[in-house]
Amino acid sequence: MTDSTTPPSESPPAPGRRNFYGRIKGKTLRASQKSYLEEDLGPLTLQGVTRDENPTRTPVPLEPWRGQKPLWLEVGFGGGEHLIHQAAQNPGIAILGAEPFVNGIAMLLGKVRAERVENLRLHPGDVRDLFEVLPEASLEKVFLNYPDPWPKARHHRRRFVTQEYLQPLARLCAPGAEFRIASDIPDYIRQAREEVPLAGFTLTDDSPTPWQDWLSTRYEQKALREGRTPHYLTYRR
Repeated sequence: MTDSTTPPSESPPAPGRRNFYGRIKGKTLRASQKSYLEEDLGPLTLQGVTRDENPTRTPVPLEPWRGQKPLWLEVGFGGGEHLIHQAAQNPGIAILGAEPFVNGIAMLLGKVRAERVENLRLHPGDVRDLFEVLPEASLEKVFLNYPDPWPKARHHRRRFVTQEYLQPLARLCAPGAEFRIASDIPDYIRQAREEVPLAGFTLTDDSPTPWQDWLSTRYEQKALREGRTPHYLTYRR
């Protein structure tokens, strides 16, 4: 998830829609990135997720792509470094990435071409769309890396670590599923410690040391350059 600074719209959502806070587009895309979006995004997009495609919000059949592989999810993959790393290092799993920021999606698509991974699908939009149509208890691992910090107190309700997001996520997690959170914002970690257990997750690790299979993202490198200390939380459903 990107650390958005664009002022969000406060206008009421259309019927059947919800407010989305954050950036959708950033700086102008390069020609190569535009071609990735035109040529590669469609085939890699998980179908039946948006309300236009699936107005009744029926569960999306994953078997044609996933088969019997364990299903993982990354919420807000940013530039895609971690998502492509997990897909390439774990060919025996199927992994989904949700990200509304077009520039981040284009960056990931370039990495997919380079790595030639086949076990990855995307939702180029709000992760809550996936929450409505994925089968219950289908996720075995979930990543939340450097989510939007929303530092102002009046915006804390927009953070992912609120019950609006956590309760639907918990329904999608299989028993024993792992939920990882990485952040460099102490107050975000505080809120996660308070809120995540309320949704039915148990804390198993709370550490300044990353996971063994962790790939440091560009957001983490920015945090380190600016003197902020990353922290890593691990939960079980």
